[in-house]
Amino acid sequence: MTDIPDDSLLQPEYDWTGYGFDTRQIHAGEYADTVAGARIPPIALTAGYRFESWDDGRERFAGESDGLIYSRQRNPSGSVAERRIASLEGGAEAIVVASGQAAITAALFALTRSGERFVSTASIYSGTRILFGRSFARMGIGVDYVWNPLDDEEWERQIGPDTKAIFTETIPNPKNDIVDIDHVAAVAARHRLPLVVDNTIATPYLVRPAEHGAAVVVHSSTKFLSGHGAAISGTIVDAGTFDWAGAPRPYPLITEPPVPGGRSLLERFGRTAYARAAREAVVNDLGPALSPFTSFLLHQGIETLSLRMERHLDNAATIAAWLEQHPNVESVDYAGLPSSVQRPLAERLYGGRTGSVFAVTVRGGEAGARRFTDRLRVFSRMTNIGDVRSMALHPATTTHASFDGELQERLGITPGLIRLSIGTESVGDLLADLDRALA
Repeated sequence: MTDIPDDSLLQPEYDWTGYGFDTRQIHAGEYADTVAGARIPPIALTAGYRFESWDDGRERFAGESDGLIYSRQRNPSGSVAERRIASLEGGAEAIVVASGQAAITAALFALTRSGERFVSTASIYSGTRILFGRSFARMGIGVDYVWNPLDDEEWERQIGPDTKAIFTETIPNPKNDIVDIDHVAAVAARHRLPLVVDNTIATPYLVRPAEHGAAVVVHSSTKFLSGHGAAISGTIVDAGTFDWAGAPRPYPLITEPPVPGGRSLLERFGRTAYARAAREAVVNDLGPALSPFTSFLLHQGIETLSLRMERHLDNAATIAAWLEQHPNVESVDYAGLPSSVQRPLAERLYGGRTGSVFAVTVRGGEAGARRFTDRLRVFSRMTNIGDVRSMALHPATTTHASFDGELQERLGITPGLIRLSIGTESVGDLLADLDRALA
């Protein structure tokens, strides 16, 4: 360490590389406010930005300058959240968008085009399944599902020459049937395919998929990253590690020049080429920009991520164990329970605490589920997950209602199943509320 004279005035730190997780969740992405010296990055409520000159405008549009162009593409408030999330996930660059669905759409649109396909694990968020089966299908992009992510033969059957990516979730909801991310990453590496991982429920506090081989990480940052339930947002993180030039399948947005005689994004930007493609050729074109105010709410929420997650995890583990012993409960789907067949994987990946979104099946089928849900007072009856409030929802009649009976059964969505998102309230109050409802 260089000796510093006692009378030196040190400037504030802005490069948080090498600092701990808790420090980076508070500080990463900050920039100096040269107008008033505001300690919190101000909200940049502007649609566009002045160019210093003719040449400056030309250079920005040509990608020769990193100056801002238009807030549909990038905004200073969004950049704070982007740099913070990229730091926490260990990625090269991040992009914030208007929702988690927009993040998944943009992430996969940057890799696929009409007539091509991707493979996904079967147990994923219901809204993502609907997105793939409806909007992606209308765009001519197909999906093939793998029901047993540990079955290499099933992967081999589903991956073909037109497969352009693999998609999975670290902790699916509502069943908490965690995925062996290392195994899926090995499949992706064997086929030299980019792995896209939804890390919404685990968050980078529990696991960083890029460290396990993911090329791209997405979040519905509406949920745990924000933590307050006040605004919707999504995030795409480019790990910066995938070998686009050496891939056996084409990724033209990344590897081909956008104009004859020009240079490709890969040639110009190297390890952030995918992020550039997603931002400039998908997010900028389709327009799911995140507002500056929502960007501000997002990076403010991230500041307390580790603190909130600790309470989420402790409450969830306590409640799951209590529910498993209750006489009016048929089963609890929480991989961290000692009785779960996934307990060894839960220990390896998460230290036994597999998030705070899981399912409980009450006795009495749909009638029992109705009685239980209607008698909750502290738990909110609502959709959404991952904020500080505890929530309960009946998937069979809400999020999964559009799935036919056969698909619901295969996904384990039974009439008595309730999805719980455990918040940060006093655990005694939550247990009392559940006990009253179960009685």
